Amino acid sequence: MRLHRNLVFASIDALNEIFNENKYADKAIQGTLKRDKRWGARDRSFIAEMVYDIVRWKRLYAEIAEVKEPFDRQKLFRLFTVWATLKGIALPDWKQLEDTPTRRIKGRFDELSKIRKYRESIPDWLDELGQKELGKKWDAEIAALNVEADVVLRTNTLKTTPEKLKAILFDLDLETEPVQGVPNALKLKERANVFQTPAFKDGWFEVQDASSQLVADFLDVKPGMRVVDACAGAGGKALHLASLMENKGQLIALDIYANKLNELKRRAKRAGAFNIETRHIDSTKVIKKLHEKADRVLIDAPCSGLGVLRRNPDAKWKLQPDFIENIKQTQAEILDQYSKMVKPGGQLVYATCSILPSENDKQIKKFLNSENGKSFNLAKEKTILPSKSGYDGFYMALLTKTE
Repeated sequence: MRLHRNLVFASIDALNEIFNENKYADKAIQGTLKRDKRWGARDRSFIAEMVYDIVRWKRLYAEIAEVKEPFDRQKLFRLFTVWATLKGIALPDWKQLEDTPTRRIKGRFDELSKIRKYRESIPDWLDELGQKELGKKWDAEIAALNVEADVVLRTNTLKTTPEKLKAILFDLDLETEPVQGVPNALKLKERANVFQTPAFKDGWFEVQDASSQLVADFLDVKPGMRVVDACAGAGGKALHLASLMENKGQLIALDIYANKLNELKRRAKRAGAFNIETRHIDSTKVIKKLHEKADRVLIDAPCSGLGVLRRNPDAKWKLQPDFIENIKQTQAEILDQYSKMVKPGGQLVYATCSILPSENDKQIKKFLNSENGKSFNLAKEKTILPSKSGYDGFYMALLTKTE
């Protein structure tokens, strides 16, 4: 592979934004890719892959390069030389890459790969937390979370079927395959920017991981029901619920962030989901008005996001131990308050994209022993581990409220 100066320098700029200006990796890359319209698909792919790789393996590469944060441009180029050397890419004769100790880089990689926190490139506190919560399972899970995520689509059954969508995408030179156990999912055989396709713009599909698609199914909604998506965000699962409800009944999407609900409205219009009503949680009255009014309630709770590190590798560096402790308290409060919206005989799903038991089954056990939780029974629960599924880590529990 021949390295092009403008692509490498653009990638260094993106890394500077991520590491030194605290930008999210996807936003930084998105902005970088807009800089030169002459770049083709291969150029864009190079930038995205290189930047995500260095973000994902930051600690390992920094240890090999013997540099510490903050990373100035010289240090960022040192990280790049480690990446390129380990990829087997010949380095050009640029002054920024002078005196690269190729043999030493490979030797340090072999040496550090024996130590999990370096091998998997994670902070000490996260390694200790994973070991504490998951024990022997932690090795396999953190390794799986460092593998690049597949691109999985969810067919919008309000407009088409998986079979028709597969054929349409094939005509666009996008080959897909079904995902076993996830009825409306199609996985791309090769990564591609599907957001520019007419099929996406016409609302025929959404990009949604296979594990995430199982959450709406778990809630077992039916057309005509009143359903509440209590932490709807930008609406990935609300759109799925609307399709399962066949646009019949009422789907109330709640969130504390009005801008996310505005995005949901735009997505719902594209998807042809007309039974969604958004309500901004700007006071406790919004929840109280719905007490015992919902047949189904989905609590897709805010969480550490450790189950989705494959697609958000910079989260490893943004997460802090105190955030996880605080979010567990928030989860407990949301469960306690939002569960009151379920009518007698109705059902509730609590879900997270975390693999930590303290955010998942332990939260459910705690809730079921609380005053409000005593009127609920655990019908079933499911834990999806990345090492076994090949997809994101998720937890979901279905609770039934007694008549």
